[in-house]
Amino acid sequence: MKEQAIDLPCPICSATGNVSMIAHVDEIPYFGEHTQVTILCHDCGWRQTDFIPAEGKKAGGWSLRIDDEEKLRARVVRSSSCTVSIPELDLEVKPGTSSTGYVSNVEGVLHRFKEIIAMVERDLSNQFLEVESDQRDELMEQMATLQNMTLTLAELGGPGAEPITLLLLDPHGHSMILHPDAEERDLTDDELESLPVGPDPAVFSTDDAESSA
Repeated sequence: MKEQAIDLPCPICSATGNVSMIAHVDEIPYFGEHTQVTILCHDCGWRQTDFIPAEGKKAGGWSLRIDDEEKLRARVVRSSSCTVSIPELDLEVKPGTSSTGYVSNVEGVLHRFKEIIAMVERDLSNQFLEVESDQRDELMEQMATLQNMTLTLAELGGPGAEPITLLLLDPHGHSMILHPDAEERDLTDDELESLPVGPDPAVFSTDDAESSA
């Protein structure tokens, strides 16, 4: 593993000459050999990570019904091109231009959702103080919905908790849920047409990554 300078401006601060790439080849159980690529800017501290499998992958979706505590430990590989959702709670995180990949478990993914919900709730609370009284009922309803979502995620695996589904949709096929009960499927034409693909794939060139590893 070594760091290599790349001739790209930072997408955040636009600085040139201080952007580097670090590539590390590793083996993820049941996922196979992959290259972990990290692009970082030494000027502003921006960092982006993605995972590139050694073998070509096709676009695909993965789902896991989370109905017991054991499944919270299932490994999740999420690439920068993957949309993550929990349909029962109407929660969805789509990849943007600064999206980053990660390897975690189901519990870690749920924790990320809770952090996003908490952030949105804080924003709504700040708006609550600034809006007219006739808009406050709508904001209060939104905050109550977010609080219920947080409670559902926190109580998952406990007595009487309702099951939820973790869904990964990846047009590049780099994402995966590693559990015997996880289901894989092809993406539909409509999904392939509508799903975002995250950062410019040219930034994460497989050839460049392998030559740096």
